[in-house]
Amino acid sequence: MSDQEDILKFPCRFPIKAMGMNSIELDIHVVEIIRRHVNDLHEGAVTSRPSKGGKYTSVTVTIIATSKQQLDAIYQDLTDSPLVLMAL
Repeated sequence: MSDQEDILKFPCRFPIKAMGMNSIELDIHVVEIIRRHVNDLHEGAVTSRPSKGGKYTSVTVTIIATSKQQLDAIYQDLTDSPLVLMAL
């Protein structure tokens, strides 16, 4: 078992944050990517916040993570997206 698996006990609530240029498409796109890997997003799972200057937006989606492999797949898809500048 890896150190990360020792820290996280699955299933668990896990916030995923993606950042990109400020647009409504970013919110929709991030949710679409995460829905590929998560069966159910609860009401209130998605929040977004513009940067101070308004040029960027951060989208946070809180999921019930079931495994490290699930999280790795989500982050890989977010990283591969041209609309996502950074994923945390």
